[in-house]
Amino acid sequence: MGGLILSLDQGTTSSRALLFDDQLNLRAMAQEEFAQIYPHPGWVEHDADAILETSLACARRVLEKAGVAASELAAIGVTNQRETVVLWDRQTGRPLHHALVWQDRRTSELCQKLASEGHGPLIAEKTGLVLDPYFSATKLKWLLDEVPGARAAAERGALCFGTIECWLIWHLTGGHSHKTDATNASRTMLYNIVDGQWDEDLLALFDVPPALLPEVVDCDGDFGVTAASVLGAQVPIRGAAGDQQAALIGQACFEPGQMKATYGTGCFAVLNIGAEPVVSSSNLLTTLAYQLDGKRTYALEGSIFIAGAAVQWLRDEVGLIEAARECDQLAASSNLDDPVCLVPAFTGLGAPYWRANARGALMNLTRGTGRAEIVRATLESVGLQTYDLYQAMMKDWPDLAKTDRVLRVDGGMSASEWTMQFVADMLDCPIDRPQLAETTALGAAYLAGRGAGLCPDLGEFAHDWAVDKRFEPVLTAAERACKVERWGLAVAGVLAAEG
Repeated sequence: MGGLILSLDQGTTSSRALLFDDQLNLRAMAQEEFAQIYPHPGWVEHDADAILETSLACARRVLEKAGVAASELAAIGVTNQRETVVLWDRQTGRPLHHALVWQDRRTSELCQKLASEGHGPLIAEKTGLVLDPYFSATKLKWLLDEVPGARAAAERGALCFGTIECWLIWHLTGGHSHKTDATNASRTMLYNIVDGQWDEDLLALFDVPPALLPEVVDCDGDFGVTAASVLGAQVPIRGAAGDQQAALIGQACFEPGQMKATYGTGCFAVLNIGAEPVVSSSNLLTTLAYQLDGKRTYALEGSIFIAGAAVQWLRDEVGLIEAARECDQLAASSNLDDPVCLVPAFTGLGAPYWRANARGALMNLTRGTGRAEIVRATLESVGLQTYDLYQAMMKDWPDLAKTDRVLRVDGGMSASEWTMQFVADMLDCPIDRPQLAETTALGAAYLAGRGAGLCPDLGEFAHDWAVDKRFEPVLTAAERACKVERWGLAVAGVLAAEG
């Protein structure tokens, strides 16, 4: 079966559209940034209409760039920034408020209140998540409580709730399809990942009217057909997944024990754990990796808030570099005996600590510490944070030690060979970087192609996955232990300073 697949990759700072052929070769790409809105410290919003407009503009531009018509598309796949919340009018399609972004912290006090009331264990058991403003439920409750008339409208069935893929699908189909996929549903803190349905207890806890909720379908399910007026033809939407799950699929991590890490602004490490969920004892998240043919596959996930953003800090705030490409050479030229250590907790520490109020620190400075040593410490912080996640995953899912223990990497920072080598050294396992870097968009394209009967089964797709470069560990156990000890003391100092 021939045809083309359009992948819409809607991210935190930009919208992108990528066109793949039926062999999943990338044909063309378009990208457009949109504004970040910060009404108050700790609040982050997006204009949902701008997200829609930039996504449609990129879709039309990529078709024009490739010289193809929408009628030549076999299917569309959607992947998205997760947890970001939109609330809109069911009749007009207009949002009632700006989208509340996954980074938004305005519901911190509500989360603390719910935790003090003892709701954390129940939420973890049902959703695999921790009580944190990161997830959608408290954001949705804020919108219902704070936007005038929202709750009354929601209770009479006049509103729709969704994360970003749901918002896009609704508009792509002219308002005919209010659907989400299981991975995005699993990030809302309203969805029971064991039963595979919206949870009545959680809806009651967060005071969410069920009429707001989208239908949940498989990741390669039927999400409807685009209105002809949107792209010029009716095109089936046959794939959707949250960005990190889409990257896991794009990295062909279909077997339990296979793991990927995406190094962008932050880092998201996701480990396939198979058909049975586990409740983390190490402050990791249990989430849906994907749902295909009605069968759920689970994953453990660890989130690092600051990875590539630390390099941006070196460039934009500290002025130690002019461009990220300088970092590898500077790190390689540094004095390896210098003990400087950076804990980049600029926006708190993510997994496995979950300390929102922690702040960054540069420690163990000596008279000989210079530009190169600070740059090296910055790159090392990425590997050391990944080490923390990896150790937590080994604790929560001991079978990881019995696997081949290979980490597949993607994202902009995976281009830093020095950093990837250091990650391999800290994890004491090989690091594989794929030939096609656009793994998130590829994952969405694969799901759409599979849903349309165009793409191969999981095994064949996994067989075609190809390595660009493998990084083998070279650090000795003693050298690794020294770095781990120094890192542990630095993190302990940061946590102590938090009070």
